[in-house]
Amino acid sequence: MSPRCFGKLVTAVRHETAAEAHRGRPWGLPLEDRILLVAAYWRTNLTMRQLAPLFGISKSAADRTIGHLGPLLALRQRKRFAKDAVLIVDGTLVPTRDRTIAEQSKNYRYSTAPQVVIDADSRLVVVVGRPLPGNRHDSRGWDESGAKDAVGKTMTIADGGYQGTGLVIPHRRTKGEDLPAWKKEHKRSQKRVRARVEHTFARMKSWKILRDCRFKGDGVHHAMLGIARLHNLNLAG
Repeated sequence: MSPRCFGKLVTAVRHETAAEAHRGRPWGLPLEDRILLVAAYWRTNLTMRQLAPLFGISKSAADRTIGHLGPLLALRQRKRFAKDAVLIVDGTLVPTRDRTIAEQSKNYRYSTAPQVVIDADSRLVVVVGRPLPGNRHDSRGWDESGAKDAVGKTMTIADGGYQGTGLVIPHRRTKGEDLPAWKKEHKRSQKRVRARVEHTFARMKSWKILRDCRFKGDGVHHAMLGIARLHNLNLAG
């Protein structure tokens, strides 16, 4: 993250937390350092024992900082979309150690499966559904994660795993049928557009917390939302 983007993030969080700035015992670190600590944890996935000495604080203080500030860095999900907006949705697997919210998935690891929706033009993340167990099918995750309700009737592109959801999916070839040329070309063009959400996943998973998440409960969701916000900030500059 560039210094300019980091400065914009600090300013935004300072405005959002202004009401609670004078409540309770003051933090040992200034806001800038606390945000940097959370970002460093998400990026590196270091343990508290490794991370705390870098900021000159105890393990428990580092843990409290992440627990308090992580949810405040979460993406404010979009609730309204332009009439001509086009969105793209897909699910991704986040390996998670909390087995109360995870199940073995196709990668043979205990994972959660959040649904992520991006704007096709800007490539910004607009909605992140609540993570479901990793063995859930995408079509089911779309409905149960809250992503469907958040998107509403906005035109949304998806892959073939979302059959029966009403989303725009690729043309399917039935047994004994050969797709006409115009359908093949439409399928190819749609595949190129859908690749944008895969590129988004690749950038988000450069944050190592999404490769082996040690958070429990809502912590997985907060980390996903926070990294989505940082991704958008980097993308928008």
